[in-house]
Amino acid sequence: MNAPGTVPRACFADKASAFLHVHRGQASQPFVANLVTQVDVVEAGGLPLPVTINGSEDGAGHDGNAWVCSPITTYGRYAAEESERLMPRVLRPLLRGAIGVADAWMRHAQLDRAVAVNNWLVSTNLYPSAAEVDLDALVRTCRERWPDRAIWLRSLNTTQHAAWLRAAHGAGFDLIPTRQVYLFQHLQRASRMSELRRDLRRDLKLLEATPLTFVPHDAFTDADFAQAERLYAQLYLDKYSALNPRYTAAFVRAWHAAGLLECAGFRDAQGVLRAVVGVFGQGPLLTAPLVGYDTTWPQQAALYRLLMAHVLRLTITRDAELNLSAGAAHFKRLRGGVPAIEMSAVYCGHLPTATRRAMAVLRTLTTRIGVPIMQRFQL
Repeated sequence: MNAPGTVPRACFADKASAFLHVHRGQASQPFVANLVTQVDVVEAGGLPLPVTINGSEDGAGHDGNAWVCSPITTYGRYAAEESERLMPRVLRPLLRGAIGVADAWMRHAQLDRAVAVNNWLVSTNLYPSAAEVDLDALVRTCRERWPDRAIWLRSLNTTQHAAWLRAAHGAGFDLIPTRQVYLFQHLQRASRMSELRRDLRRDLKLLEATPLTFVPHDAFTDADFAQAERLYAQLYLDKYSALNPRYTAAFVRAWHAAGLLECAGFRDAQGVLRAVVGVFGQGPLLTAPLVGYDTTWPQQAALYRLLMAHVLRLTITRDAELNLSAGAAHFKRLRGGVPAIEMSAVYCGHLPTATRRAMAVLRTLTTRIGVPIMQRFQL
């Protein structure tokens, strides 16, 4: 039986092969406009694990790189933007100072010279069972191929990936808290027992009452892919942060064709796509890396509620587990989302002292300041 929170082996291998067919050996920017990285693969226990390789040979990073491949962006500029947007005013100077210290240490240590294993260019990566992967052997392989780079595993949360975190700690990885994500588990059982949260029940009814036309995956057109790029940018880049990955129409089209992204949306009376979501699924695990809607429409149109209701209904129908990532915390809690701290596991024991010290500073700041703040303010 597969471990809870992990992907069955054959399913993971099939999806990884599809991902590598799209991205390996290809430039990253046609797919993610603000991302400079190289996609490769490493074998572990017979499984192909996608790898992103960051940082040029002279040690220079790319300052505007999206956070999904850049440790410095994740824990530096992106963290600073999030603290300014979400934190009480009284805490912002403290956080600016702490993040500034971490950013300086990371840049001095060139932490963007990183190899991220099982990285799929999305905010939340999905994992096979930890029992499928010999982490010690994986570290040896990565050290031989990329001897001057830190080895990162992103998107490991304390609820779904306890076995991964134990194994990583035992293999010499540092565990660095990243953010608080929201998990939806056992929704099908709750729906059978009429125990779904009131807000979720109301949203599911909204799917039937909306005057907008539902657009299933197979009905997406080239015009819809272009519109999906615009809608996603309106929400995640214009409203939130330009450091989020800037997915292009080419990305949506390629992932749609490869079976990596299950798209859905809603059209207005003129046939224009006004809201879009792309679900990235592997077996019983789902996440939604692509969400966008027309932010000029009135709030009463409930476009975000419609998209999330669709994803949650899909989760119920398939008896799946859903990781809805970070953000919109209050919205997700009201619908039954359970918070979990997400970690990055980082191996840098083979790297210079400056790098190891920078990692120690980052671990201390995120553990002693970041985690208590995320939990206290329910971020």
